[in-house]
Amino acid sequence: MILSRGGFRQTLFVAIALLAGVASAPAGAAGPALVEPVEISARPITEFRIGRTDRQFGPLEFVGGLEMTSKSRDFGALSAFRFLKAGSDFIGVADTGYWFFGTVARDADRRPVAIQNFRMQQMVDQDGQPIDEKWEVDAEGLAVKDGIATVGFERNHRVSQFRIDPTNMKAPYRQLDFLVPARELRQNRGFETVTHANANGQHEGGLVVVSEKSLDKAGNIYAAIIEGPRKGVFTVKRNDDFDITDGAFLPDGDLLLLERSFTMAGGLKMRLRRIHGESVEKGAVADGPVLLDADMGYQIDNMEGLDVWTRDDGALMVSLISDDNHSILQRNLYLEFVLHQD
Repeated sequence: MILSRGGFRQTLFVAIALLAGVASAPAGAAGPALVEPVEISARPITEFRIGRTDRQFGPLEFVGGLEMTSKSRDFGALSAFRFLKAGSDFIGVADTGYWFFGTVARDADRRPVAIQNFRMQQMVDQDGQPIDEKWEVDAEGLAVKDGIATVGFERNHRVSQFRIDPTNMKAPYRQLDFLVPARELRQNRGFETVTHANANGQHEGGLVVVSEKSLDKAGNIYAAIIEGPRKGVFTVKRNDDFDITDGAFLPDGDLLLLERSFTMAGGLKMRLRRIHGESVEKGAVADGPVLLDADMGYQIDNMEGLDVWTRDDGALMVSLISDDNHSILQRNLYLEFVLHQD
């Protein structure tokens, strides 16, 4: 969160708490989980670097963003999202155990200006009853394909599949083998990235999962290709004390990762790293260059969710969201960039 100088120490305290996994539990409700319409107020963000009008940041061009607030006690803790319709309708998960759906509204220049038709529903068990235990519904990663939502949960580590129905999301119909030995997954550092590989690539559209900070003996981050002809465990090179919070494959087969860091000296940071597609392979250590690095001098917060999509004019887009941990000192942000390939 960007605060006055006097609020910086308080922000650091909050950042320590959020990185330790402290977050509000879902509000809960007796009886079946109802779909809750939520009114969102959105303040446009026109500058990514605070006080500067720069729009180009390496290969990324800032388009615009939104700071989102609501009177609903359930709104917030947005961990992951994917567009169901490019740049418009979306689905997401909150780490307090909620599904959310909505639509990004745009102006004539394609900039985001509002969030419309937003609604939330609490995750349910096999009997259709809301799940109130935080450790059971700590949803962190999301992939979408052919009407199926695949969700990565941490604490109670699992990768589950759900049929998408915005009017009535039910319990998972399938649990997937995530291949990484469960003993290697840290309690609050599990699968933050769940994404489908390219349909025409070496993994034939199979699912890839990457943990936040479950490290092997060499200090690299556990990951796995859990579907497709070349299934297996691999790792992602960890450097500069950044942890992984989401990812999605680019059209050329590279894997774009969203990463976050917190230190007492440097505060809260985020970055985007482009992992070479050929290094996403069983037994390999995947790595690649940093495309964007931003600290608290930029419009960032606890950046948790990412999606990659193609705009109607052919531009390759990257969208990010933040998780406010239901803290009054943090913000729910939506940020949007064009990723230039040349």
